[in-house]
Amino acid sequence: MDPLRRALLRLLVPALCLLAAAAGCAAPAPPADGQVRRAVADWAAAPPARLAGIPLEGWAYEVTSVRRDGARAFARAELRYRLAGYDTAPAGSARELELARDPGGAAWRVTADRPAPGAPPQLWDQGEVAVVRGAHSLVLGVGQSPQTLSGLAAEADRAVPAVSAAWPRPWAGRVVVLVPGTLDAMAALLGRPADTYRGMGAVTTGATGAGPAPADRVVVNPEGYAQLSQAGRQIVLTHETTHVATRTATTARTPQWLSEGFADWAAYREGPLGPAQAAPTLARAVRLGDLPAALPDDGAFAFGGDQEAMARAYEGAWLACRLVAARWGDAALVRLYEGAGRAPLPTALGQALGTDRDALTKAWQEALRTELG
Repeated sequence: MDPLRRALLRLLVPALCLLAAAAGCAAPAPPADGQVRRAVADWAAAPPARLAGIPLEGWAYEVTSVRRDGARAFARAELRYRLAGYDTAPAGSARELELARDPGGAAWRVTADRPAPGAPPQLWDQGEVAVVRGAHSLVLGVGQSPQTLSGLAAEADRAVPAVSAAWPRPWAGRVVVLVPGTLDAMAALLGRPADTYRGMGAVTTGATGAGPAPADRVVVNPEGYAQLSQAGRQIVLTHETTHVATRTATTARTPQWLSEGFADWAAYREGPLGPAQAAPTLARAVRLGDLPAALPDDGAFAFGGDQEAMARAYEGAWLACRLVAARWGDAALVRLYEGAGRAPLPTALGQALGTDRDALTKAWQEALRTELG
């Protein structure tokens, strides 16, 4: 090539590159990114041994970004998985995978798999998971004795048919129970401060205020649950399982007094406790002349608030649902629940009970005077 042509090429090549950039041309992704993604896919094909006892299926990572730092790489990904026989849709979890180059430098391998910054952990991030299968339940625990997990499975197995009797609509008929090692570990799973759940026996992911809801799980507070009597534990498990069963009928329209009251109604309906025994906080208030002026509003059920006010709200909600079932029938209460998830409450009350909110409130107040006063 003659000197003049070489000089022209030296001038033209940078100019052509600038024109390509101005036209929006992008360079192809560096090959290493593809290698990192392949390494993540290989990792997904053989989950860690510590997960071997968990009935996982559909385990896959969708890599959203890759950042390289010399001989290390960091991949952000969305983990998708199902618990075989329990989940009808994939659960999700934001993850960060750390990778290192093999000594030869030709390939990458995953060296760590952890929650993405700001994302809550999974139960297996907190330690080795023990698995107990019940007839209608799957119990996953960390740092718990086999006896504790087996007892929870038995309680969950009793809860499922009790819920099916109260909610005669199609649902999975099974429940997944997570049992972390401590209250702090429970709060971490749900992404909330520990004080939010102090004193509670359990919550259900997906229930308002309970935390993120990749799939319905009953999450036990091991400290609060251990303080309950046998009857109390059964009531808690049945209440939370009711939330799992009614999830498809529950929407943002559903009032909290109906959602929580129905769950308590399902838990107490076959038990021996009467109103004064099961609603002691509200009973004290009514005896002192503090009769609620209205059905509890949604804010009264917020976690981490005034515990006594929240107890009165739960007890009042239960007694409202108990009243509906006693006066209009169990089937009418179920129809009210379904209707309130689809239409405004006044419409649902009219269609299911043939009444309005004012009339229901007055009947509820009279029941409180009679049964608690």
